[in-house]
Parts: sequence; C-alpha cells; structure tokens
Amino acid sequence: MMVRRTLIALVGIGSLVALSGCSENEAAPAPPVRPVLSMLVAPQGAETIRFTGTVQPRFSRDLGFRVLGRVVSRDVDVGQTVTAGQLLASLDPTTLTLAVRQLEAELAKAEAQLVYATATRDRKKVLVAHKVASQSDLDTAEESLASANAAVTRAQAALDKAQEQLSYTRLLSETDGIVTATNAEVGQTVNAGQTVITVAQADIREAMVDVPDEMARAIKVGDPFTTSLQVEPGIHADGRVREIAPQADAATRTRRIRITLDAPPPTFRIGTTVVASPQQITRNAIELPRSALLTVDDHTFVWVVDEQAMTVSRRPVEVADEVGETVRITQGVEAGTRVVTAGVNSLSDNQKIKIDPEMVP
Repeated sequence: MMVRRTLIALVGIGSLVALSGCSENEAAPAPPVRPVLSMLVAPQGAETIRFTGTVQPRFSRDLGFRVLGRVVSRDVDVGQTVTAGQLLASLDPTTLTLAVRQLEAELAKAEAQLVYATATRDRKKVLVAHKVASQSDLDTAEESLASANAAVTRAQAALDKAQEQLSYTRLLSETDGIVTATNAEVGQTVNAGQTVITVAQADIREAMVDVPDEMARAIKVGDPFTTSLQVEPGIHADGRVREIAPQADAATRTRRIRITLDAPPPTFRIGTTVVASPQQITRNAIELPRSALLTVDDHTFVWVVDEQAMTVSRRPVEVADEVGETVRITQGVEAGTRVVTAGVNSLSDNQKIKIDPEMVP
C-alpha cells in the first residue's frame, strides 16, 4: 500500500514538472523583429585601380673588394652619379705594396743571375770551340742558364700576382650608374667579397609595386601600365609588366610586379615613389556611409538584406578608401543590393528585420 502511494506521488510530481516545462516553452517570446535603416546601393562609376611602388633599376651591381683589408677612403655617397672606372673606395695598400717591392727585388736578382748564366754559357761555348773546356762544362752552363730563365719566369709571375692583389685595394665602378647603397665606413675592416657599395644602372628603370594576390591573377606579363609620380601626378611614363612574382608573400598576401618603364623622364629617379595603374583594368566602386561597416578581427563586413525573407546576412567587403563619413567599396556588394546603414553591431545572421518605409531612400 505504501509503495503504491509513493508511485502515485512521483507520477503526480512528474506531471507537474512536464506541465511546467511546456508552460515555459509556450511562454518563450519570439525574437523581436528589428526595424533597420537601409539603402539600395548604386554604382558610382568605374574606378581606376592604383598601386603605390618605387622606381628601381633593372640591373644593379653589388661591388666589393677582392682582398681583405681596412678601408682608408670612400669616395662616393648614396645618390651620387658615377662612371665606369671611377674610384669608389680604397683599402690600406701598405702590406701589399711592400710585398710588391720585395718581389720586384727578387725579380731583379733573378734577371741578374740570368745575365750571368747567359754570359757563362757563351764563354763556355767559346772555350769548347777552342778545346779549352770540355763538353761537360758547357752542359753545366746550359743547365744553369735554363734554371736562371725559370727563376726569372717564376719571379715575374709572383710579381704580377702581387701587383694584381695591390690593384684590388682600389674599388672601381664597373658601369655608369647611381650609388644606391654604401655598406662600409673609413676605418672598417672588410672581408674579400663583402658588399661595400651598390651601383644601379640608370639606363633601364622599372616601377616595382606590390599587388593583392586576387588582383594579380588578372595581370599578365606584357600588360600596359601608366605610372606617375606620387607628388606630381602630371609627370608620368608608360610601361609594360616584365615580371610577376610566382607566389604571394605569406604575410601580406601580395605579389611583387616589375614594370619596365618606356623612356621615363629624369624626375623618375631611383627610389622615387610612384603610382601605377593598369590601362586595361577598372573596377566599379560603390559609396556607403561609414555607419554601414562592421569590423570584426580586422575584417570589414556589411549586413545585406534579403527582401524576400526579410532577414539579414553578413557579407565581407573590400574598402578602397574613406573620405569623411563616406567609404568606397570595390568588392563584396553589387548595384541593387540593399544594405543596413545603422545599428550594425546589434544584428546577427538570419535575424528578422523590417524596413520602415520612411527610412528607405
């Protein structure tokens, strides 16, 4: 009897709990339909694509001494124009100069011995002819002469090498150009082969720009570009793409493009900042109020309205530039799309919304 009453009590409690749960579910309010301010986007016309870069030489040479030594002079500075054969820098020549002098003395000694050996051989030949000396004496004189000749050859070769080493203490420009870098100062000891001065050939100049990976795919070698000085847009030069980096930079997701310039004006100096625009590529730009943008983790989005379901969804966009409270969008939304222009931080994906007719532009 006691067990039966307990079961009845438990069943009753369970029923109350179930009824309570149903009551709570039925009482849960539906998410509110949020009124939003929106606008129907329209294109503002084609926008010219621009990439900022610098003027760089097509060919550049890293120059260094061929021998180790201490720098005693540097005769040029960055930006200076140089000609082929011009002295750029010098090493202390003392040690190598002494070596040359020593080898000059050794060569003089060898040459004197050669003169003596020649005279001895000639004398022995006369004596042998008069049967005053033996053929053995003449053979010995011939051997001494050959040895003296070899000694002169060795001494001359050693001197030539020492003189060549001495010439390496003078760093000369290999081409006409402009000094773009100096990597050694007076008093510094440099190793053989270490870059001391970089000279760029200014006859062929290029614009070097970094282009977003997704846009670089639309560019190919040979495409025409127009470049202009950033500080003086009226000064410009045409060019064509010579090289496109095969892979994007892992950090910036850009590809480096080199554009060979066709007869650039003198103001296109090495290192000058330029703006490059492809002649065959444009993109449509759309203007939105700044309040329409939602920024999350350094990415920019807008809320797009589905006018059939009356819901919103988040969509990434690419911002070209910002002027005051207006931004220019070049990717992510198209003409005819309705986007939310206020309260973007309080919306969520697929949230129900309503558009106040008074708010619709």
